[in-house]
Amino acid sequence: MKHHLPLLFALLKFISSLALAGYGTYELHRDEYLYLDYGHHLAWGYIEVPPLTALQSWVTLALGGGFFWVKFWPLLWGALTIYVVVRLAQRLGGGPLAQALAGVCYLTTAYGRVNLLFQPNAFEVFSFTLGLYLLVRHAQPDGQPRHLYWLGLVLGLGILNKYTTFFFGAAVLVALLLTAPRTFGRRPIWLAAGLALLVAAPTLLWQVAHGLPFRHHMALLHERQLVHVSAGEFWKEQVLLCFSAVLVWLPGLWAALRGRPAPATRVVGAVYVVGMLILSVLHGKGYYGLGYYPALFAVGAVWWQAQLAQRPRLRVALLGLPLLVWAPIVRDIFPILSPPAMVRLGQRPLHQKLGLNRWEDGEIHPLPQDFADMLGWQELADKAWLAYQALPDSTRASTLIKCDNYGQAGAINYYNRHRPLPAATSFNGSYLYWFPQWPARPYRHLLLVGEGHPGELAPYFQHFEKVGEITNSYAMEQGTTIYLGTGPSPALLARAAAEHRAELAAWEGNLQH
Repeated sequence: MKHHLPLLFALLKFISSLALAGYGTYELHRDEYLYLDYGHHLAWGYIEVPPLTALQSWVTLALGGGFFWVKFWPLLWGALTIYVVVRLAQRLGGGPLAQALAGVCYLTTAYGRVNLLFQPNAFEVFSFTLGLYLLVRHAQPDGQPRHLYWLGLVLGLGILNKYTTFFFGAAVLVALLLTAPRTFGRRPIWLAAGLALLVAAPTLLWQVAHGLPFRHHMALLHERQLVHVSAGEFWKEQVLLCFSAVLVWLPGLWAALRGRPAPATRVVGAVYVVGMLILSVLHGKGYYGLGYYPALFAVGAVWWQAQLAQRPRLRVALLGLPLLVWAPIVRDIFPILSPPAMVRLGQRPLHQKLGLNRWEDGEIHPLPQDFADMLGWQELADKAWLAYQALPDSTRASTLIKCDNYGQAGAINYYNRHRPLPAATSFNGSYLYWFPQWPARPYRHLLLVGEGHPGELAPYFQHFEKVGEITNSYAMEQGTTIYLGTGPSPALLARAAAEHRAELAAWEGNLQH
């Protein structure tokens, strides 16, 4: 009986997320194509993230790589997260209404979007939430050393998923020092830390062997994105991301810091405070903090249960409030409307006030950026295939497909995965490691996707022409071109090889090859 409500919410989360995923209306997101290509290049590390995503990609591709199997993983992690949230409320003494409130808070906040995209963020939220659950269980009167051992395993897997787990781990250590310093005088905490490092060791060794590309990744983030994130914007996003549940998680934070509804919850409050301070000081993006809130939903829900013990009607009203706040914006935040309908929706004052159509360039566009990033990809892949098929049979195999960015390369490879097409590649992201070795005989044809200066390249080919272009007016990649160059000069190929080496050296800290 005790697992029925958590399982019910997990099932509800999985099914509802699948219904909101936009299947048939939108394609996959730009980042998802990159992560899916990981499955073709299994390794212990990548430029963008550690290898856990690659394992999921490999399984997805082995199962055919269809839309459902791509979305299966974020849906699974979302379902498991809400299970843990409702179960935590139950472990803290919450009855059915408190458990339901905790589950509803998760359903109606930013996690709906997080659990739609095949990215490391979904597992990150799950691992942080499970880690906090295990900390609470260890701090309860019936807590056992095994809870710390499981925590070590979760942290190790978290590092294999995203390196931001180190920030969470640091918050956990400081929180334990503040709330349970005696823990560090016992063996289990050190065994748990050793287990975490042991599980994470392969990807850490990969980083060392490749010149610590993580450093270059962080430098680029700070230079291009994080430097523009102010503390005020960061905290504003914290409120907006979980706005529909603010009346639950904010009292939950206050209650946890005071050891309510049980002393074991202090660690949840301490981890939140320390973790948020770390992210704020480092100019972290707002969504980096999403893993710290689900446990507060459970604490806040149980706290409200005690406060409204004699007022059942108010408890029911509190349960419905997140749904009332969330319902009007469902169409704004989920890809369920067609692009033309979404454009019309974007004209509403609420949509414009929220700035949902403002892209990274600071401009207002017809569609939200994430939605525009889920269009035009199959068109690009099909046109690349047609251009390749038009080449002479005798020279077709000597073709290089080079793209400007990882989204283009990943989409071409994904939609042509059952066709005899050479793998598209790029000098962007992890494709630097997957770039084919320069052949003994020069390439006869180059298919250049997204080339920004085609006029400058024309003199380097015997024949150079545009053979395709993305025409979807709603796509972020609208206007992306495909050029076919035949008979490239040795000077151009040498320049490309030098550019590849230089770009790779920048990521690897000039590590000698």
